[in-house]
Amino acid sequence: MIHQILKSKSSRLFLILGGFFIANAIVAEFMGVKIFSLERSLGADPVNWNIMGLPFSFNLTTGVLLWPVVFIMTDIINEYYGHKGVRFLSYLAASLITYGFVMLYGAIQLAPADWWQSSRAGVGIPDMNNAFAAIFGQGLWIIFGSLTAFLIGQIADVLVFHRIKKITGERWIWMRATGSTLVSQLIDSYIVLFIAFYVGPRVNPGNGLPMSLQQVFSIGTGNYIYKFAMAIALTPVIYLVHAWIENYLGRDLAEKMRRSAMKDSQTEDGFDNIPTAG
Repeated sequence: MIHQILKSKSSRLFLILGGFFIANAIVAEFMGVKIFSLERSLGADPVNWNIMGLPFSFNLTTGVLLWPVVFIMTDIINEYYGHKGVRFLSYLAASLITYGFVMLYGAIQLAPADWWQSSRAGVGIPDMNNAFAAIFGQGLWIIFGSLTAFLIGQIADVLVFHRIKKITGERWIWMRATGSTLVSQLIDSYIVLFIAFYVGPRVNPGNGLPMSLQQVFSIGTGNYIYKFAMAIALTPVIYLVHAWIENYLGRDLAEKMRRSAMKDSQTEDGFDNIPTAG
């Protein structure tokens, strides 16, 4: 069975793209706890703009470094495996992210070894256990908001991608890939903040002070501006990946897979129409 799966180019490609997609989604979730200054990282002073009466600078979650890649991978997978292939990987990624958070929660509850707890005191970390819990113990509402934004963003990306492709056909890869990414990232940028920092603290005051809607809009706008710029900048990468896939699969198989991807909504299983030629 494994031999048959690995013998098929379409199956091998799905494993490669799916593995990269899931790895990026999981890493983005866990690294997103850090907030960084984009301007200072580039050696510049914060812009200190005024948006809706609030001071604004590009203070972003580190997750934005990888989410544009995740949504571009969504479009590549969508092109060759259809919306059911993307849906399968999205649900799998969300399940594995949830599993990861559950495992981390269990790890946080374990009693630390005495020597380890103070092992980094010399470099300014007096309590390694508290540091571990602070970094990996993201609040429940943050996790819920992030997963909700991820899944809704994926659904929006797929719908917009296929709507544009129905209109343009095989032309203008950049339009359907970049256009769908810009729409999905717009949704993602605000939903996660709204759930995690506006709704969450109001439902459970123990989660800290809630953001105002103006703050949600301000920070979400900063995240989206960055994601917008990255989506445009990564457009050439889409063409490079497409060229590599077309060369790997061969023109005939690639064309069959693209046609199958457009028709996969007519089948119960998103993999029914995937050609299995080697």
